[in-house]
Amino acid sequence: MAQTKHYDLIVIGSGPGGYVGAIRAAQLGLKTAVVERNNLGGVCLNWGCIPTKALLHNAELYQEAITHGKEWGIMVDPDSVEVDFEKVIGRSRSITGGLNSGVGYLLKKNKIDHYEGHAKIVSGRTAGGPCSIEISEADEDYYHGTGGKTSGKLTADNIMIATGAAPNELPFAPCDGKTILSSYDALAIPKLPKSMVIVGSGAIGMEFAYFFNAFGTKVTVVEMLDRILPAEDDDVSKIAQKAFTKQGITFKTGHTVKSVKTGKTGASVEIAPAKDGGKAESIECEKVLVAIGVHGRFDGLFEESLGLRVEKGHIWTDARETPEPTYKTSVNGIYAIGDVIGPPWLAHVSSEEAVACAERIAGHHVIPIDYDSIPACTYCSPQVASIGLTERACKEQGLDYDTGVYQLKAHGKAIAVGKTEGMVKIITSKPYGEILGAHIIGEDASELIAEVGLAKRLEATAEDIISTMHAHPTMAESVHEATMATQGRMIHG
Repeated sequence: MAQTKHYDLIVIGSGPGGYVGAIRAAQLGLKTAVVERNNLGGVCLNWGCIPTKALLHNAELYQEAITHGKEWGIMVDPDSVEVDFEKVIGRSRSITGGLNSGVGYLLKKNKIDHYEGHAKIVSGRTAGGPCSIEISEADEDYYHGTGGKTSGKLTADNIMIATGAAPNELPFAPCDGKTILSSYDALAIPKLPKSMVIVGSGAIGMEFAYFFNAFGTKVTVVEMLDRILPAEDDDVSKIAQKAFTKQGITFKTGHTVKSVKTGKTGASVEIAPAKDGGKAESIECEKVLVAIGVHGRFDGLFEESLGLRVEKGHIWTDARETPEPTYKTSVNGIYAIGDVIGPPWLAHVSSEEAVACAERIAGHHVIPIDYDSIPACTYCSPQVASIGLTERACKEQGLDYDTGVYQLKAHGKAIAVGKTEGMVKIITSKPYGEILGAHIIGEDASELIAEVGLAKRLEATAEDIISTMHAHPTMAESVHEATMATQGRMIHG
């Protein structure tokens, strides 16, 4: 590596924010490089979004075969179905290899230089010179590594930090990769555990709860709040808990973990009611999976003397303080996007922020991201997807609104495919019918939410969705019915 090679933009990190931002910058004519300390594609491609969906698809196929096979005329004896768990995990891991190569191809296609190693930002842009980065050998600690021996130096007019996030750990019981697991560890677990306690019932916690439970693990989910999927609409949380309880998952809502004691055969997890006065209890399990959120990953990323502003475990930018953010940090010439700058921790948000940031750097006018209209999805079965305001938020903000709820138990396509659990809920404003939010639990929820996302982007009203013809029979008709319900016009409910 040339010791003084210079770029218009250096992107640190190659996840769905980093590589997308680098490609957009190259398209705009910027000489661009990417520095990645691990596999191309980042956590999302290698240890998150994509491999988990492969696992969840396997779980859903297995679950459908043993629960619906006889009903559908496909005679499957649940007791004789064999699961090669090592192969299930192996397929998930093999998928990432092909996608790694795909990202590498895209970088080459767009003439983006790729450097392997740990990046450390030594200086920002000043009147006397450009930003500078030292590249060192990456150590084995993917989440907390700070690099080894320095191997070279790069300079750039601008730097985009896209290093993502790492899982939070219990302060009194850090993940050991054996008994106490992070989501990273759970994706490569060699053997199906007989029992597991999952701490946290957000999207990550519930996806793993569904996956392991489907294959026969006795799963207990511990959630501090009084409902699972606490970021979702209350009605969705209730339906989800009922559906997953029916599947065999045990929930301990309103409880916190007090201690985790590990031994040769597993762990003993002590939990107690989150509100004082309740009785503590212990749960014995083979594995503990901690899914209590993430924090920005920037260990060893920059010299402390730079004074890069950090708040609440994330790098500060102007993203939440101006209607037209540039994603600038507190240091001149240094930008940051994605999970490393804070919530919402979603791959699609990282990609959109990266594109907006690259276009700003290139001097283009940018349509700002609407942070009030970000779709969120949980890919268990039934799926959960939402966008915009929950009914709880509407009440807190004192808004005058209507709701339309359509239950899938009456829906033709849902009945045909045996997926009648769930609902679609649309929230509109009074008196004009502006779409304030949508909350879906059921088959293809993660696909259905896109229609409402487009409607919100175009500032459509309920009448616009109602007057749009939806094909029959489709799951998309459920959005149509729920929207008609906001005006008392629902046909099939």
